[in-house]
Amino acid sequence: MTDIHYDAERELIVIERELENLNRLARTLDSRFRLPGTPIRFGLDTIVGLIPGIGDTLMAAPSAWIIWRGHRMGIGKRHIARMLANSVADYVIGLVPVIGDLFDVGFKANLRNVAILREQLGARQQAHSSAQTGTSTTT
Repeated sequence: MTDIHYDAERELIVIERELENLNRLARTLDSRFRLPGTPIRFGLDTIVGLIPGIGDTLMAAPSAWIIWRGHRMGIGKRHIARMLANSVADYVIGLVPVIGDLFDVGFKANLRNVAILREQLGARQQAHSSAQTGTSTTT
């Protein structure tokens, strides 16, 4: 096994571990709890967002962390912009009493952002695997 191959495999393991940590954070923020007797899920973002004035501002920090980690992992600017748009929509609409809280339950910006990360990093991993085996990913 060459050093380059070993380094690439090690990087993929580190990225997968980071994605799992970010996914755990997003689930805690967006879908940790279930409303009894319903399929409706909500998280700390919804609960803390109920605090007038500061709740949504406090919850912007972990959302920004997910975006920053995506940037550090090399996600493209267009995808960072999509993630930022999700978080800004969640923040701005979340400022509106009651309506913002209901929006929070349905929109789940953090889970959307982690899905963008998984999609983009999965495409990168697939391209890397294809380069290693010499096959094409197109049909």
